[in-house]
Amino acid sequence: MGNANTNTHFAMQHTSDQFDSMVLRKAFGCFPSGVVGLCAMADGPDGTEPIGMAASSFVAVSIEPALVAFCVQWTSTTWPRLETLPRLGVSVLGERHDTVAQRLASKNQDRFQGLTLEISPEGAVFIEGATAWLDCTVDSVLPAGDHGIVLLKVNALTMSPEAEPLVFHGSAFRQLQRETA
Repeated sequence: MGNANTNTHFAMQHTSDQFDSMVLRKAFGCFPSGVVGLCAMADGPDGTEPIGMAASSFVAVSIEPALVAFCVQWTSTTWPRLETLPRLGVSVLGERHDTVAQRLASKNQDRFQGLTLEISPEGAVFIEGATAWLDCTVDSVLPAGDHGIVLLKVNALTMSPEAEPLVFHGSAFRQLQRETA
């Protein structure tokens, strides 16, 4: 091992008794994450309609069995409707989906206006241009503070690994930039 450089820049500036939501959001925002749309067909006032939400806390959990997870705030008004549906479509959003992610996170907009959707026979809804589509069922929901950790079983998938992902970092949507040789 080489000599370590000591840097006081990372001296503890906040302790747990000083945390507030802004400090935690800023610290959590230092970790880049992908963004997914979680969508399905549900009964609405005008018949069956797509419903959905965005999540930046998505993670692969297990290969065998195939499981993924995301976190949802208990205050979400969309999650209670999605949770009871037989299938959820997870669309791993691509670099051109920043406005899609914002709309899926919005409470005031038509979340699906102008989008091209694919709908499975079981009701999972997928967004065109995503880097991957995962057809999932809810396996379990674990309480974790002001959020729930939702474990999803992957039933089927489609992927486009050449598509560039959308990244959420520092409370903003970003695109990856490839290094040139």
